[in-house]
Amino acid sequence: MFSLLLITKKLEKKPIGGRERLCKLNYKILQSLQENRLQLLELSDNKYKNLWSQTIGLTRGYIDGVNKRSIIETIKIIKNGHINRVFIDGSNLGALAYVIKKTLPEVEVITFFHNVEVRFFFGALLYSRNIKAIGVLIANYIAERMSVNFSDKIICLSSRDSKLLKRIYNRAASHISPISLDDQCPEYSERKSTNDDDFALFVGGAFYANESGIAWFAKKVAPRINIKTYVVGRGFNLSRDQLEIPGKLIVIGEVSSLKEWYLRAKFVIAPIFDGSGMKTKVAEALMYGKKVIGTKEAFSGYEDVAERIGWVCNDADEFVSAINIAQSTKRKNSPKELRDIYLKNYSFSSAAERFKQVISFPIEAKA
Repeated sequence: MFSLLLITKKLEKKPIGGRERLCKLNYKILQSLQENRLQLLELSDNKYKNLWSQTIGLTRGYIDGVNKRSIIETIKIIKNGHINRVFIDGSNLGALAYVIKKTLPEVEVITFFHNVEVRFFFGALLYSRNIKAIGVLIANYIAERMSVNFSDKIICLSSRDSKLLKRIYNRAASHISPISLDDQCPEYSERKSTNDDDFALFVGGAFYANESGIAWFAKKVAPRINIKTYVVGRGFNLSRDQLEIPGKLIVIGEVSSLKEWYLRAKFVIAPIFDGSGMKTKVAEALMYGKKVIGTKEAFSGYEDVAERIGWVCNDADEFVSAINIAQSTKRKNSPKELRDIYLKNYSFSSAAERFKQVISFPIEAKA
């Protein structure tokens, strides 16, 4: 019989975005820990008949595939499979946590928070300032509050997110499990670049925090440094005319593989000033043995290793100084040492050990 049900957004065969990759990794980890006792329920995006039905659904926390049909299917799977534990991958799926605990209170609900969603979408609202952003923020607040109130265990990526949950919803996380990534370079060996191909690398999809961060970098930093910066990520080709600086900053856009870009890069930049959760690009840089030059926000969740893996910069002058140092001096740590930090803290095996503790521990009292 199944003992654990994983509920998640539809898993992609080859996920690209940070969240999609983490969802896939969480599935693989739970699958490895539960062997044949894991059942999977993937949610597809909601399709509403009209604006009225969409509005009603959003006020109930029906987002990202949560609706009457998926709720009925969830309860049916739990009952038929005699499942005693549910792992919900995303605090935006809180309406499911609510229904499960109201219908089957004996079932343990574990919710994994990729972000503090209300904080993330508040930042998106400040960036776009439109009616749709207000609606998305409200819907995620409703859903996330249900996750907080009706989960037996809460997993956050960082203590920062846990403290933010406590401040907003009056409940902190029961467990902390930093962002982790599948190893895309298990055969890693150090590659030396020449002065002719040295470049700084920015990686990320075109959402508000990345867009505003790289726009700031293009204006304030790129003209003042003597190394090219390449921008790689889905959606940035649409901003090429606004961002590119001949000989200084080049927009590549989406690529089929990031591996060669990381391996060839001199270092990675992360000029991110807003957001929640942890930044995938930092763990990814460590996977490839690369230093990171970024803001305090970019290093959120990485505080324990920040001094060893790069430079934390608060303004343009500090970015310029750190980049000049990174170009001209010996590395703080060797690529192998940086990769070892990834393997110890942000790899599949490290996350599996943390998840094992979450699943084996008894239900904890809510704060």
